Amino acid sequence: MSGRLTTHVLDMSVGGPAVGFRIELWRLGGGQEASVRLKEIRTNGDGRADAPLLQGEELQAGLYELIFAAGEYFTARRGVAESELFLDAVPVRFRVGDTQAHYHVPLLVAPGGYSTYRGS
Repeated sequence: MSGRLTTHVLDMSVGGPAVGFRIELWRLGGGQEASVRLKEIRTNGDGRADAPLLQGEELQAGLYELIFAAGEYFTARRGVAESELFLDAVPVRFRVGDTQAHYHVPLLVAPGGYSTYRGS
C-alpha cells in the first residue's frame, strides 16, 4: 500500500460539504531548510480534493501544514461580512512518520470555530 494524504471540509453552519474551499499544502522546513508550498486546491462538490494531495513517493516523512482559507470561504460563499469574521486562515500542522500510511486530515468548520482530527 502506498501512502497518501487526503482532506475534506464540512461546513457545520449548513451541515454539509464546503464547496470551493481553498486549501494550501506546505512542507515545513527545519533549521536552514525553507518551507515550500507544494500545492493549492479548491474542494469539489463533496467538500473533498479531486485526488490525494500527496501520494506514493510524493509523501515524505516530515512536518506539513494545511492552511484552510476559512475567512475567504465564509465571506464569498456564506455572505459573512468581513467585519464579522472570527476565523481567517486555519492552519493545521501535522507530522508524517510512516510514508506507507494514509493521513486523512478533515476540517469541520463554522464561522465561530473549527475541529480537526486524524481520520481514516
